[in-house]
Amino acid sequence: MNPQQETAKLEWWEKRVGDQVVSIVKHLDGHPRTYRFDAKEGTFDVESAIVQSKMTELTFQPMAWRIFYDDILNMGHKNWAELFFIDKQACVSSILFHGFSVDNIYRLIEPLFYDDLLLSDIVVTVTAERRENTRITPKGVYYIAKFTYKLADTKKTQQLQRYAKTYNIYRQETVTDVAQVKTSFNFYNPLLNSTSSGTHTLIEGSPVVDEVPAVRETVTVLDEDPNDGLPF
Repeated sequence: MNPQQETAKLEWWEKRVGDQVVSIVKHLDGHPRTYRFDAKEGTFDVESAIVQSKMTELTFQPMAWRIFYDDILNMGHKNWAELFFIDKQACVSSILFHGFSVDNIYRLIEPLFYDDLLLSDIVVTVTAERRENTRITPKGVYYIAKFTYKLADTKKTQQLQRYAKTYNIYRQETVTDVAQVKTSFNFYNPLLNSTSSGTHTLIEGSPVVDEVPAVRETVTVLDEDPNDGLPF
């Protein structure tokens, strides 16, 4: 077999270094790079020794996710949305949302569902929407995540899906054996074996969506170049 044939067999995330095939994507099984939405400040930050500044928006293409109800991270029982993606530094990453932000994700899913699309088919931009609680004195200020999107490049969507189906995509510290999963896609639960059924295991195809709220005007479609924010 000549070198060209060998190279042609590599996946998009692989490269040959001498006799070894290595991944250009950084992935620690069960320990993705963690992005955080600060609902008090309306900013995003990431666990990094290099990236210190806070961001006012975050753009990414989901490759796996789950929406569930559970008590995790010592924060009590809440509705959670956990999205996984590959960031601009080619790191498998995750971000969690809860509360009203999860409602907005449902409002994002519903029109996609009727167009035979998934979250994996779009590039999402998340910004912070300011809210006020006037029932207390002085009034409180908080932020919820607002989602806009544009259709993703089909080839890159296929590439991300191949990656997500090749590796175990999950965050170990958010996995429990009592989570009530409402919908998931390409999510791996290490507490269950791969032959188990249900949405806790690796799910392929369209997700089952429960309790979708009515659509409100929180979603905006942008007709722009969908290639931003991807490492390849």
